[in-house]
Amino acid sequence: MSLRPRLLPALVLLSAALASAAAQAGEKFVFTTNWYAEAEHGGFYQALATGLYKKAGLDVTIRMGGPQVNIMQLMAAGQSDCIIGYDVQTFAGWEQGIESVTVAAVMQKDPAVLIGHPGVVDRMEDLRGKPILIGAASHTTFWPWLKATYGLKESQARPYTFNIQPFLADKNVVQQGYLSSEPYAIEKAAHFKPTVLLLADHGWPPYATTIACMASTVKARPQAIAAFVRASMEGWKSYLEGDPAPGNALIKKDNPAMTDDLLAYGIKVTKADGVVLGGDAARLGIGIVTDARERQTYDMLVRLKLLDPKKVDLKKTYTTEFVKDLKVMP
Repeated sequence: MSLRPRLLPALVLLSAALASAAAQAGEKFVFTTNWYAEAEHGGFYQALATGLYKKAGLDVTIRMGGPQVNIMQLMAAGQSDCIIGYDVQTFAGWEQGIESVTVAAVMQKDPAVLIGHPGVVDRMEDLRGKPILIGAASHTTFWPWLKATYGLKESQARPYTFNIQPFLADKNVVQQGYLSSEPYAIEKAAHFKPTVLLLADHGWPPYATTIACMASTVKARPQAIAAFVRASMEGWKSYLEGDPAPGNALIKKDNPAMTDDLLAYGIKVTKADGVVLGGDAARLGIGIVTDARERQTYDMLVRLKLLDPKKVDLKKTYTTEFVKDLKVMP
């Protein structure tokens, strides 16, 4: 007597179980950040920790970037579906043949800052004549804009090695930084609040902490990207307006060097300065990208000769399709 009739129901049940497990697992999606895990990535970790990605039908893996990680190259090589991008880098990528597309912008303000000693530097005009510590990458981003806008000289620039000691040793020195990082380190080490000039509040236009994906991925996987964008923006709303503990726990798991006080400080200044929830996001929703804003950044880079308009078609570098009707309101 053949055993096949008896095995058939079992095989059917097994197939159904495997199909159910696959459906529950969700569509795999790899997202790479631009640095070690920190509060600036909080909404993505919050979405993962609270099950928002899973609810959206995605099996998301968040991978950390770092100083030695070229995340644009990783994405171009197919090792990441999307990354944390930056307008200036996205435009530059097209000049180098990396066709990435901005699909959402978490930070309506770039958190880049200049930091000075109170009483010596209290406003942008006070920067003139001061030594300014500038990182190598900044020479192709905001430094040319600073010189052109505020009349600074190339001779003022000094190398920034991501060490605050030169700043602490000389009250005349100004240094670059990140809103949620260096100001806190300086205050903790020197027990005074430095002057913090947020460049975005003085005319520097790029979006930051964008979600960027290869143009080929946008074309091939629009539903997955749409699901990732929505869940991420819901994660950011939860992280900044709800209980950030779930996201913070995952951040510290990925980056054990991260501390609770620095995470709390990052959330505090991000909210206070409207970095994520302010600007257009306040009326159009978290993650919004607008044509006018992208045009403003593009035109600025072209004007400063940091971008060749013959090589970069603005309309190909971003899309509003995934955010225009999203409306995750703060």
